[in-house]
Amino acid sequence: MKKGFTFVEIMVVVGIMALLVGISIPNLLRSRLVANEQSAVSNIQTISIAAQTYLSVDNNLPTTLAQLYGERYIDVTLGCAAPPCIKNGYKYYMGGTGLDTDFFVYTIPQTPAVTGVRSFCSDSDGRVRVSTSGATPANRAACFAWTAL
Repeated sequence: MKKGFTFVEIMVVVGIMALLVGISIPNLLRSRLVANEQSAVSNIQTISIAAQTYLSVDNNLPTTLAQLYGERYIDVTLGCAAPPCIKNGYKYYMGGTGLDTDFFVYTIPQTPAVTGVRSFCSDSDGRVRVSTSGATPANRAACFAWTAL
């Protein structure tokens, strides 16, 4: 008597494994996208707090993310010298002239619908706002018009 598996039994096992992989991969990708978005919100909050700290020391708001890194308020990934600064699937930018009336920071997905869907921004009031369409704010007023989290 021969011991072992038949070709049909092996194919059934392979088919079941393929089905399980087909079900789990979209869920894993969705989990990664959600994690990237949560990280983006946290990073925008960190940058906003760092900007307020910078304001308390220098009496004006920063105009680049590199200024915040130069003072060691944020890490080198967020405070890169040449925007966009990319971290966890999102691109980070800062706008304004150093006055609280035009300061804003925002982040957009590096690859829309893959690394993230929503965009986030914050202005000098420190509230994080969201655009569900993944839009890019042209200025502080556009950021302020987004929905606050």
